[in-house]
Amino acid sequence: MVENLAEEYPEAAPHIQQAVEEHGEDWVIENYFPEIAQLGTMMEIPSVEELPFYDEEKHDVPSEHEKEKRAEAYSAYLDNLRTGTKPREE
Repeated sequence: MVENLAEEYPEAAPHIQQAVEEHGEDWVIENYFPEIAQLGTMMEIPSVEELPFYDEEKHDVPSEHEKEKRAEAYSAYLDNLRTGTKPREE
């Protein structure tokens, strides 16, 4: 991994490097959301575009709108689990 990433994100870089070693760079890019991005609740993490092996021509990552929709859906899912209700149909 590039030294710059380890300098800017000292807590997250080892976790990202471990995921790369275990699964490979493509897996990390494909599963950054929601697998690795969840680390952001505990520490500062880079955006997927900042990863040294990210190639915008090769990799397709969710837009900000798609990330927002995913977060809303996940929140509704957790709320449904907590309350024991089914999602409302719109």
